[in-house]
Amino acid sequence: MSRWLTFLLVCVLGLATLTPTLALADDNAASGDEGQPAHQVNAALELPKMQKILDKIKGQVSGESNDGKLGQLNDMSLELSGNADTLGQALIPQRAQLVAQLAVLGPAPKPNSGVKETPEVTRKRHTLEAQKSKLDDQIKQAEAIKNGSLNLSAQIVNLRRDALKTQLARNSGSIFSAHFWSPLLGNSQDSDKISQFSDELGATIGLSWEDGWRVGTIAWFIAAVLVATLGRRYGEEFLAWISINKLPEGRLRRSFLAAAIALTTLAAVVLAFNFLDQAFTRRQEVSDEVQDFVDKLVQLSVFSGLIAGLGRAFLSTRRPSWRLPAMTNEVAQSLKPYPPIIAALVFVFQGVEAFNSSVGTSLDTTVFAYGMTALLIGAMALSISIRSNRVRRKVLHEGHQPEVKSTLTGLIQMAITLTGIAILVTLAIGYVSLARFLSYELVWTGIVLGSFYLLSHLINDGCESLLSTNNPSGRRIQSSLNIDERHLAQAAALLAALGKTVLILFVVVALLNGTFSTSTPIELMQKAVEFWGGKGLESLSIVPAHLVNAVLCFIVGIYVLRAIKRWLDKDFLPKTTMDIGMRVSLVTLFSNVGYVLVILLTLSTMGLQWNKLAWIVSALSVGIGFGLQEIVKNFISGLILLTERPVKVGDLVSISGIEGDIRRINVRATEIQLSDKSTVIVPNSQLISQNVRNATMGNAQGVVTILLTFPLDIDPVRVREILLEVYNENERILETPEPSVSFKDLTPAGIVLSVTGNVASQRQISGAKSDLLFDILTRLRKEGVVLSKPQTMIIERSKSGNVVVDKLEE
Repeated sequence: MSRWLTFLLVCVLGLATLTPTLALADDNAASGDEGQPAHQVNAALELPKMQKILDKIKGQVSGESNDGKLGQLNDMSLELSGNADTLGQALIPQRAQLVAQLAVLGPAPKPNSGVKETPEVTRKRHTLEAQKSKLDDQIKQAEAIKNGSLNLSAQIVNLRRDALKTQLARNSGSIFSAHFWSPLLGNSQDSDKISQFSDELGATIGLSWEDGWRVGTIAWFIAAVLVATLGRRYGEEFLAWISINKLPEGRLRRSFLAAAIALTTLAAVVLAFNFLDQAFTRRQEVSDEVQDFVDKLVQLSVFSGLIAGLGRAFLSTRRPSWRLPAMTNEVAQSLKPYPPIIAALVFVFQGVEAFNSSVGTSLDTTVFAYGMTALLIGAMALSISIRSNRVRRKVLHEGHQPEVKSTLTGLIQMAITLTGIAILVTLAIGYVSLARFLSYELVWTGIVLGSFYLLSHLINDGCESLLSTNNPSGRRIQSSLNIDERHLAQAAALLAALGKTVLILFVVVALLNGTFSTSTPIELMQKAVEFWGGKGLESLSIVPAHLVNAVLCFIVGIYVLRAIKRWLDKDFLPKTTMDIGMRVSLVTLFSNVGYVLVILLTLSTMGLQWNKLAWIVSALSVGIGFGLQEIVKNFISGLILLTERPVKVGDLVSISGIEGDIRRINVRATEIQLSDKSTVIVPNSQLISQNVRNATMGNAQGVVTILLTFPLDIDPVRVREILLEVYNENERILETPEPSVSFKDLTPAGIVLSVTGNVASQRQISGAKSDLLFDILTRLRKEGVVLSKPQTMIIERSKSGNVVVDKLEE
């Protein structure tokens, strides 16, 4: 193998020596009529050799896996491409000379034109045309060899990249091993490459410092420093002044200021690096490799600026009262150094990786750079978690008010801690590439979620402030469109929800695609990847990847469903004219339908096709036949209750001797709360099939009716006045319709009067009736009016045993 490589290398070097000869031959081209120029003879001899070398390189590449030998073959193919291009360019002047000679001779006369030319001219034209045709073929062959060599070089680069990924996916050795730290001891091959590229960077700086360019370089450098320091500071102060003095009072000021801090920091960092780019690489003599490397650094400045800006916006140590997240000032001060440190680490180590890519360093050097990146970022993640917990414990120990940490905040902190531990563990066991991937995904996820948190607050506060009637913009919109205030509140809630939905879509796309890594996570073990794709489980139709995707789909679907349900219940529906019962019914119906859709989507993600659900339908039909009738009947009845709404949440109903308020309509049963605060669970089918009294369906008012029996000798007009006075004096009795007293009946027991009055709701009847009875009895006793006593019959039995009716008493 090495002998073939040596032979090919000698051939390529031999071709390289032809370049001066070809150029010299081009200058000393023969001008004889029939003679062949020297460089044409060389082309006829060298082109077959070049094609033979290209074929041999292709044969070597097809069976080679060593990265070093592939690198040599790539250099040889590039060298061969250059020689073929040089040879083709050398043939072009000769072709032009032949074309000029043919133009002097002119075209051949037509047979019937009557023009004749000498045999010498005809022979000369034929010779020149043959030479031109041969040159055309040689130029095409040289171009084909050039393109073939370039294509082969691109294939070799892809092979080396794939081989590098494969080697990185394997266990490259623990960071505690001596092999990992070997690049620090020096690598001769990498040292030469690094030294060569460093010389190019130094030459670029030297170009920018030459006479005539020095002043511009200094000016661009000073501009970069001023933008990064004074520009960021005064830009932030200006936006803060706008937030305080120009924006309306409310939460928009706080979210706008946080966004302004992040934006000014990002703009300052990016502009500073662009100015530095202009300072050192604005000359045309800068090499493409150096320019590409500097462009990568400028791109990295965007991520570093985002990290630093988001960190300053969240912590807001200069204005603690304007801080968006619920965080104590002690915790914010303790975390203040981390955003700029993480931004610097990302920039430095991504810059080192870009440097290694430009130089083409060896695998050991690349692994070392990956390991150092993952080590420092993982250590920073654990340090953030540990330090924040320590400060919180200190604040609690000193007796200060601890911060109210939500469940989501706790989950985020737990995820950071676990990811940091995972990074260090993978470094310890030797999977350096996986640790580097986890570290950059942790940083990228933090950037994406932090931007979403900031922008979602800004959108929500902006929509609310823009359409609020407390602000001039809202009042202007209300007067222009002549709409009700609650409609503006509904529009604000819808616009905020739409904006958050768009942000969520961007978050999902950003998290799935990533930025720091140009490819998907590297497959660590081929067997694990094959098993993940279902290899070996074909008979069971089980694909682990589909199962995991289904679980993730179910979890995300439930979370989104609950978030939308919470938004409808807390934000949007309260701003409409719907009553609470209608709102609860809509939320419940949406929740039931949403759960069904989430389950169906989860089944589809698992690979279960819709046209293959016949077995599920069959199983359900068998289950319904053997005992699910009641469950299905109650489920359908629940849907009917939610759509037709004969009863709704908040109604006062009576069914089968049970009277109470409906608190919840579930899928299977309805909860009715009684007056003693106990709850009765009634199946939904009973509310559909039985007679139900809904006291609050048609009219929300209640009627308080009291029947009283008075003796026959009372003054009915005076009693009527007393009863009406009692009803009118009670604060629960409505003035419209007015209370009334009606003569119900005249019985031997006395006069029966009915007193009626209306109250605001059915639930006030019992309390109002009790108060009215107390007041009526008190007033009647005060006025000397007594109620009729029931008549009793006294039966006396004589000594002889005869029954004698003595008298009747009341």
